[in-house]
Amino acid sequence: MTLFTLYIRVLKLLKSDKWLAISLVFANMALVGFQFAEPILYGWIIDALSKDGAAMSYVLKWALVGFLGIVSGIWIALQADRLAHRRRLAAMAEYFEHVIALPAAFYGASHSGRLMKAMLSGTDHLFSLWLTFFREHVGAIFSLITLVPLSLYMNWRLAVLLFVLVIVYGTLNYIVVRKTYNGQDEVERHHVALASRAGDVFGNVQVVQAFTRLSAEVAGLKSSMQQLLVAQYPVLTWWAVLTILTKASSTLAIVSIFALGVMLHDQGKASVGDIITFIGFSAMLIGKLEQLTGFVSRIFFQTAGLKEYFAMMDAQSSVPEAKDAKELVVKQGRVEFKNVSFAYGETGGGVRNLNFIAEPGQTIAFVGTTGAGKTTALGLLQRAQDPTKGKVLIDGQDIKKVTLTSLRKSIAIVFQEAGLFNRSIAENLRMGKPEASDDELFDALTKAQAIDFIQRKEDGLQSNVSERGSNLSGGERQRLAIARALLKDSPILILDEATSALDVTTEKKVQKAFGTLAKGRTTFVIAHRLSTIKDADCILVLDKGEIVERGTFDELVAMNGVFAQMVSSGGFDKAKPV
Repeated sequence: MTLFTLYIRVLKLLKSDKWLAISLVFANMALVGFQFAEPILYGWIIDALSKDGAAMSYVLKWALVGFLGIVSGIWIALQADRLAHRRRLAAMAEYFEHVIALPAAFYGASHSGRLMKAMLSGTDHLFSLWLTFFREHVGAIFSLITLVPLSLYMNWRLAVLLFVLVIVYGTLNYIVVRKTYNGQDEVERHHVALASRAGDVFGNVQVVQAFTRLSAEVAGLKSSMQQLLVAQYPVLTWWAVLTILTKASSTLAIVSIFALGVMLHDQGKASVGDIITFIGFSAMLIGKLEQLTGFVSRIFFQTAGLKEYFAMMDAQSSVPEAKDAKELVVKQGRVEFKNVSFAYGETGGGVRNLNFIAEPGQTIAFVGTTGAGKTTALGLLQRAQDPTKGKVLIDGQDIKKVTLTSLRKSIAIVFQEAGLFNRSIAENLRMGKPEASDDELFDALTKAQAIDFIQRKEDGLQSNVSERGSNLSGGERQRLAIARALLKDSPILILDEATSALDVTTEKKVQKAFGTLAKGRTTFVIAHRLSTIKDADCILVLDKGEIVERGTFDELVAMNGVFAQMVSSGGFDKAKPV
């Protein structure tokens, strides 16, 4: 993506405010016209005074031009700022909405620090470009388009010097951009690496402190910063050289206009007013060229950040919603996997030829060693990814042909990690049911055996849960997650190690709550505790992505196969006090 195409894409984001944008463009054109008039009128006044002519009429015209320029400037100043601020927040909201809808596979390949940096720096760059477009760029571009032809009309000999100045500026900018383009891409990669490293440390600060890695991590961050500077300095040097050369060109241009003007005046080919006018033109042109140089510099240094922003916006979901997708209607909750396979790229992991039916109200448990495909299988049910072969059906409806929202509303999940937000307990619980009353929250907490520790908190439901629930014990976090799933009250339930953080006594109580919740609902369980799966209607034993055994607990033990070996060899965890 070139600088030009990138800039056009930035401007296209203003489409929803196109009429305001158009009015600002015309206001800029009018302002430039008024600015052109000033040196012309000034030259006429000088000539009129030197010839004892009537200069007052020119002065009055100058006053009118100045007033109209002020009006145009006020409109640009007020509306350009408001438009840029409004569109920046809109772009941020659009980015946020797009990215959080992308599947889990996307997040596996994209660090959260990188995503946050792309959103914040990208929208900051958009704001900067929009604001300077309406405050500077439109006027500068219009000035260049009209100033040279106008000056040629007035005095082509003096105009040649202005034309040469434009060529010099353009050539110098082109050379510097070509010399530093790849270098700035490398600088941005260092910025992304820096943000990712810092994000890793912030997210795992307890580990860093526990393993006394504070000095090492600070040293690592400083090393990354040093690498960034090594890449940045050559780029900055080239742009410093550009600044020096353009300033020198500007000075030479003004001196040359004075020198040529004096020569032409001596030959009777230019008046004093003409010289004054062209000095004004050159000052205006230099100002506009410097604005454009600043623009090239700004967009150059922001290109990598903008590319990162648009790359995230262009990321496509690996589980796209069909254009004719219909709402999923769950009347029974019958789930069927028909010859389902899925593979993770070249790693060979995934699942193969899964065939099973979960009848309404049944509890299906998945067991197997780490990497056997348990989580992948249930990820396919949620459409975290789509099968490469086969179908997943809910009440006979192919889940690839229903809306993602209706599918996910039909499934309640309790993850191994509770997934709590830095918000109040009530807000965390209402993720499951936004309109839930306090009474409903207390009822869910009671069933999840969480009411006791909530009542001990001074602010009760309004007590704040810190990021990822770090101010709660593992058991408290998990019980809140269970209460959240209870509130959602979906026809299909997934328990992914849902009781892994509970002590023996609480686990038994929560199992009773799950028993009540599971009535009339299809439940899928991933667990490593015998107590969690012993009452399942069917246990599916997975090995290397395939179902190698299936049956009830007693049936599988009697088979004396893989499952029986897992039981006898301690392949299941025993509950321990938390």
